[in-house]
Amino acid sequence: MTPLAHGIDGAADLPIPLSYALIGAAWTLTFSFALLLVVFRRPRLDPDSPGMPLPAVVGSVVDSRVVRALIGVAGVVAASVTGLIVVAGSPSSQRNPVPGVVYIYLWVGIMLASLLLGPVWKVVSPVRAVHRFGCLIAGRSPEDGFFRYPSSWGCRPAVLGLFAFVWLELAAPDPGAVAAVGWWLLGYVLITGAGTVLFGTVWAERADPFEVYSSLLARLGPLGRRRPSGALVLRAPLNNLAGTPVLPGSVALAATLLGSTAFDSLSALPAWRNLLDSLSVDSVAVATMIRTLGLLTVILVVGTVFSLAARATGGLDRVERARLPGLLAHSITPIIAGYVIAHYLTFLVEKGQNTLLLFDDPLQRGWNLLGLAGHRVHYVLSNHPSVLATTKVLAVLTGHVLGVTAAHDRCLRLLPPAHRATGQLALMLTMVGFTFTGLYLLFGG
Repeated sequence: MTPLAHGIDGAADLPIPLSYALIGAAWTLTFSFALLLVVFRRPRLDPDSPGMPLPAVVGSVVDSRVVRALIGVAGVVAASVTGLIVVAGSPSSQRNPVPGVVYIYLWVGIMLASLLLGPVWKVVSPVRAVHRFGCLIAGRSPEDGFFRYPSSWGCRPAVLGLFAFVWLELAAPDPGAVAAVGWWLLGYVLITGAGTVLFGTVWAERADPFEVYSSLLARLGPLGRRRPSGALVLRAPLNNLAGTPVLPGSVALAATLLGSTAFDSLSALPAWRNLLDSLSVDSVAVATMIRTLGLLTVILVVGTVFSLAARATGGLDRVERARLPGLLAHSITPIIAGYVIAHYLTFLVEKGQNTLLLFDDPLQRGWNLLGLAGHRVHYVLSNHPSVLATTKVLAVLTGHVLGVTAAHDRCLRLLPPAHRATGQLALMLTMVGFTFTGLYLLFGG
């Protein structure tokens, strides 16, 4: 595990026994599903709904080329400073802010910001900014590449990139090592930059792991675009979610994001640690292999269980049932968002402060660049464990209820009338199982 550990102490932080929380969560999901069957009898989620238009000045600022260029420059500067600190800063993760930048600000902060502000990484990505500048010099359109991106690839390259990242965080021998993080970032920049040059911006949209993740969570936010004008509007988040494109690899993407978070909680359990110690016999290579197999196993279990549940319906032929997992994969997005909030909230707020303090003297030269010398981390969440635990349970539960709602709406469009209720039962039971397992792992059993 990375030394940038996160989470809460366990079930003792809950104001009620964990068993009560699990039973209450199951009843909430079951009641929500029953209510949906009675009240929600026709599809209602529309990604093209008009929404509430934002003032024109907001759209003008957001879409301004000058504003976009300034944000792009800021992204390039931030990436350059990060690279400089990797090379010239301390090799110790306790004194170097780069691991915190990657694991906290990028992996958590950017993604949570995307829930509120839209696909943030698409705007701040330094690779995109450099590519736009290069295309401007060359007189080319950023959308154009030298090759056509194969449609059969879908978002599968992004899935590989995301797995590479969660492997670094959760299975690598020393995930907090500055060198390990630096080499990973270098590989990311080279692959993403080369892919964007060769295939155009479609590579960034479908193959950049951070942009794909950011854009996926942005689908759950209130900001949307009215077609065909492109004007900014506010919509009910589930309306935006219903417009999630169905691409090859969509199920693998959802399973990787949800499964890796589940494995992160699993790897903190004493039972897992004892098993790892007994099998590895102090061998770093064996421990890494076991963690890798564990991570892969959890991801495969999540993807397989969801796929089987989505296909467990009558009234459709084999080909139609085979398409259901991809068509329903968007319903896992709210669950992912709920677990991101529940699992990483303390991590972002409190460990994020520590990373900021390290930026006060990033090269260990005795500087006080931000004037933060003498400041300490304020544990504003950990000092209120019951409130924090309740917030995390509510985040998980809200994500599951929204996921059930999104799946129900899509099933109303896909399943024949005689199977619209029974065809969702397996998926509903899977959601309950995910809730039970997620809360159990989140609070350490």
